[in-house]
Amino acid sequence: VQLQASGGGLVRTGGSLRLACAVSGGTFTTRLAGWFRQAVGKERENVASIRWNTLATTYADSVKGRFIITLDNAKNAVTLHMNNLKPEDTAVYYCAAGKVAGLDYAYWGQGTQVTVSS
Repeated sequence: VQLQASGGGLVRTGGSLRLACAVSGGTFTTRLAGWFRQAVGKERENVASIRWNTLATTYADSVKGRFIITLDNAKNAVTLHMNNLKPEDTAVYYCAAGKVAGLDYAYWGQGTQVTVSS
């Protein structure tokens, strides 16, 4: 399974960005997808996740009401729509996929930098 992330960049406070993740190869084994981020000096954080079958979503409290994760089943693409961005959202963002059981994210894409200027 391969994940290819795209998007990210530099945006001002209050702006919006969209991160896209294309999932390929053996997607029948991936029932869970999510976006993580890691800021300098901080622990990695799961900001949003979505289940392939039910499209049920979960969000970190820090992004609720601002970020939306979507899944295009036909295209095997997972998108993170980020709105009302804040400087504290600055981080490297990663997409990941895996199994619902145990929230096992076995597959990871490369990181993409998101920088929010004040």
